[in-house]
Amino acid sequence: MSAGGGRSVAVHQVLATLGYGDAIGNQVLGIQRALSAAGYRSDIFVETADPRLESRTRDFRELAGESHPDNILIHHFSIGSKASRVAYALPDRMVLIYHNITPPQYFVDIHKLLVRFCYHGRRELGAYVDRCDVALGDSEFNRLELQGLGFGRTGVLPVVADFSHLDVRPNDVMAREFDDAWTNILFVGRVIPNKRIEHLIRFFARYKTRYNPRSRLLIVGSSQEFDRYQTMLHDLVGRLGVSDVHFTGHVSNEELTAYYDVADLFLCASEHEGFCVPLVEAFYKRIPVIAWARTAVPATMDGAGVLYQNADPAEVATLMDLVVGDVDLQERILRGQDDALTRMAARDLSSALVSWIEQVHASPRLPASPVTPDFWQQVDTTERVAELRLLRPAIYRALPSGTRASGISA
Repeated sequence: MSAGGGRSVAVHQVLATLGYGDAIGNQVLGIQRALSAAGYRSDIFVETADPRLESRTRDFRELAGESHPDNILIHHFSIGSKASRVAYALPDRMVLIYHNITPPQYFVDIHKLLVRFCYHGRRELGAYVDRCDVALGDSEFNRLELQGLGFGRTGVLPVVADFSHLDVRPNDVMAREFDDAWTNILFVGRVIPNKRIEHLIRFFARYKTRYNPRSRLLIVGSSQEFDRYQTMLHDLVGRLGVSDVHFTGHVSNEELTAYYDVADLFLCASEHEGFCVPLVEAFYKRIPVIAWARTAVPATMDGAGVLYQNADPAEVATLMDLVVGDVDLQERILRGQDDALTRMAARDLSSALVSWIEQVHASPRLPASPVTPDFWQQVDTTERVAELRLLRPAIYRALPSGTRASGISA
């Protein structure tokens, strides 16, 4: 694509971290493929990337050299990102994509640093109201959050789930001990407070004691940086006197698909989600899903699976028993989930994306956003400080404790 004067227009993406196999990483790579197919030059600028994807990215500090007022930056907003602040200061037009920031109250008394990051991240998001040409959520729930923050032009860029990470040979070394006549209740996701793992444990305790003693709960996901929360969960398991609750920790894709293969029911109690990819993963693996109808979950389920409105252990346990014990009901649920996946696969990410890019090109340019005169000097200083911290850490041991970790924020 060319701008006036024959210059080739670039549509680059910028984000803090490109992860391997996660929902955001898959969307970023899908966007790049769509842009390339539409004739746009498109690179991915990041602070960090999974080693398996580093060759597909560029350092965000190179973005200033590629900047041009005719270009468009697709900015995947995240908390506390240097890349975000650099993108803000450049003259390029901007499409902001919002993947949601968990409200900080979920982490009070659990992770003090994350409370601060989430709080400031939500405040920082508001600074982009007048900076971006359009703000897109990856779900209608996220779009409504953007609208509530004052973004005037909003839309939804649909998530097109990639299940290739599940189409691998299962590694059942860990999961094979659960491949028996017992009922396996599965949850997949990070062990963090907004997932409400404590609700899962209470639901399961009621189900196991009231309906099915030959059952177990498999909680598959990392608790990294949330050891305190996991300790609280283990304490709850002990106080309830319930057995057969298993925390697997982080697993590989091969192990993950093996856990899906032994599951009889997927149970979700997450209270705050921007999308919740494991729900549609369970659809793909043909496991009946029961989930709490909160935030983006109903939209993600798209009329499929089973939603509950109240997190009452007695009610949810009864629902679990109803689904597990009725084969005909399971088949009806699975057919509905299959239909939802078909609708998801039919979404045309490429056309929707290119349409938004073309609309931005055609729209009047926004006034330049205010940037402090010494912004780029601050960026350079921050990089020099970071280099000293890496190469000469002894310097920092000579500083007073209150200033040792300080630095200039870009």
